[in-house]
Amino acid sequence: MTTIGAAGRVGQYTLDNGLRLVTAAASTGQVTAVNLWYGVGSRHEVPGRTGFAHLFEHLMFQGSGNVSKGEHFEEIERLGGDINASTSSDRTNYYETVPEHALDRVLWLEADRLETLRDGMTQEVLDNQRDVVKNERRQRYDNQPYGTALERILRLAYPEGHPYHHPTIGSMADLDAADLDYVKSFHKAHYGPDNCVLTVVSDLDPEDVLARVEKYFGSIPARDFVPEAPDASLGAPLGGPVRDAVTETVPAAGVFIGYRVPPYGEREFDAVHLASAVLGQGQGSRLYRSLVVDRPIAADDGGAAADILPFRYTDSLLLVNMLAREGVDGDVLEEAVREEIAKLASGVTEEELERARAVMERDHLQSISSPAGLADSISSCTQLFDDPELAYTWPRRWDDITAEEVRAAAERLLVDDNLLVVRFDPEESSEAETLQADAEANAAGAS
Repeated sequence: MTTIGAAGRVGQYTLDNGLRLVTAAASTGQVTAVNLWYGVGSRHEVPGRTGFAHLFEHLMFQGSGNVSKGEHFEEIERLGGDINASTSSDRTNYYETVPEHALDRVLWLEADRLETLRDGMTQEVLDNQRDVVKNERRQRYDNQPYGTALERILRLAYPEGHPYHHPTIGSMADLDAADLDYVKSFHKAHYGPDNCVLTVVSDLDPEDVLARVEKYFGSIPARDFVPEAPDASLGAPLGGPVRDAVTETVPAAGVFIGYRVPPYGEREFDAVHLASAVLGQGQGSRLYRSLVVDRPIAADDGGAAADILPFRYTDSLLLVNMLAREGVDGDVLEEAVREEIAKLASGVTEEELERARAVMERDHLQSISSPAGLADSISSCTQLFDDPELAYTWPRRWDDITAEEVRAAAERLLVDDNLLVVRFDPEESSEAETLQADAEANAAGAS
């Protein structure tokens, strides 16, 4: 099946095995971006088996039936290309940007690991990559100041057993329990051409790209069994305020606030997204002007204090986070942040709304300004909304949202019954510990 987008910017094709191909013109000649979105993320995991989607992000580079360990990375780098991958709740993404003449090699590499990854998977590979992921968890979550904030937020926002209750990194215990048979079955269940959106951004003719994709992917069979995604519905309201208080070695008090908001793609989601920009995106935002400049009690983090964690298949999360300045108590900062959030229900000005639209449109245009960014946005819009043209037109969604809609969304959603708070407060060191630290510092200086 072939479809050309209404504006002629994209070509859409569906192979007989279900793979969806989208083509688009590159903004720079002689460069090709290849982007694959597989419809598997942490939401597809089950209790006791968390972290597997992210584990596969690593395993997919560890060799297949025809490619040795590390060879995929090495080939792309020899070509002067860029290569990486990422995992979220809703998808796992693999992407390369290479010179145009290398497109065939990239397509072959991607098709080979899709079809034959299980042939190259061994216990040794699993053990090695499991240790890599566990070390990543230690570095990015467990041993990082405020590193467990998102994990704690998700636990408060979504009940035990809900597919969004856990982060993509998974738990140490579940990673330890991973066995080779289950890992292979996970790949078989979720990695098929019928669960993939492949976007190619290049200056090549779309029919030429289609022929190449057919050559490498066309013979790969669709999955013989499609597992049902876990139920992501939320029957009960949050019932807030709900809290998680943490006292540990952090440089200053940290306030992390969240609210459940509509799923990604709904009109009220867009209204709340604009509210987040008014509240905490950029140095012209309310939080920055009030708590960083005017008072000031919050640390200057560059102006990014509020944003939305977008979920397509369940309630999204509006997140607000700020760190206290030295000597400022966490209670003082939390109260001030919540006061600013509450003011949104009283309304926003047209000037604020125009600024919010401009900030968000700038960010969107920057994200699609490169072939790789455009390919990723197209894959996202195709998989989540079945509309690749949204990659170009998304800012139009904000144009006719009124200040009253933003105010009404804030009044309905940014309330205590829908509130979660994760607080980090620094440990108080004893006088003896302080004296010892000073003595060690003086000794180091003297030496």
